[in-house]
Amino acid sequence: MINLQTVLDFLKHRIKGKTRHGVHSPFVYRLIDEVIYDFHAKDDYAEIEKMRSDLLKDDRWIQITDLGAGSMLNKNTKKQIRVLAKNALKSPSLAQLIYRLAADIKPRTAVELGTCLGITTSYLAKAAPNAKVITIEGCPATAAIARENLDKLQIQNTELLTGNFDNILPDLLKNSEELDFVYVDGNHRKDATLNYFEWCLPKLSQNSIMIFDDIYWSEGMKEAWAQIKAHPDVSVSIDLFWIGLIYVRKGQAKEDFIIKY
Repeated sequence: MINLQTVLDFLKHRIKGKTRHGVHSPFVYRLIDEVIYDFHAKDDYAEIEKMRSDLLKDDRWIQITDLGAGSMLNKNTKKQIRVLAKNALKSPSLAQLIYRLAADIKPRTAVELGTCLGITTSYLAKAAPNAKVITIEGCPATAAIARENLDKLQIQNTELLTGNFDNILPDLLKNSEELDFVYVDGNHRKDATLNYFEWCLPKLSQNSIMIFDDIYWSEGMKEAWAQIKAHPDVSVSIDLFWIGLIYVRKGQAKEDFIIKY
């Protein structure tokens, strides 16, 4: 969503935001320098971006089932895949940042809420080939296209579940010992976002990361992000405007960062 409030929020973020040179935490400085600001191409990028290019030309129509906050661009229940790819997929720079964050953590178990067409899922799976990646998508038709794409890339370390996050995630967490990587990219409502955070928090491992998409999507999402980063168990939060990162690291002083990206 691009509107006047988003533009104002972005300008405020740019004024407040720092680069690695304004950060004194060794952990966060390394993360910014070696991961967030690593803009070198990786071998996996090209084939995933080729798939994105194909999706942007895909004229097939699918029936959309929206269980979240809904699209801010188009309320039609039927959409062409190319339109969905244009409006709903994460940009290459953000999807590739997810890749680098996952590669840095080297997770054993990763969970993604919001598969969409499988682009970010593919980046996550390729970044952590030894991880078990579980991704959940609310829309069956969208999930089917994502499955096609994962198969095209011969990705085999991903389990794709279809249904309501509120129903699937609690059962998934019951059967999970620890989570190292959680990416929340769906149902952009305040209460839902806070629920996913609270549900996942007890399962987060010592070196885990939890990523929240569209933290400036709405007033509700901004409030959710403020509550999440203020939680006493969150030791480090990093606000990149487009996404927010939290780390639960015992023994580390609590710090919040606004970083330009």
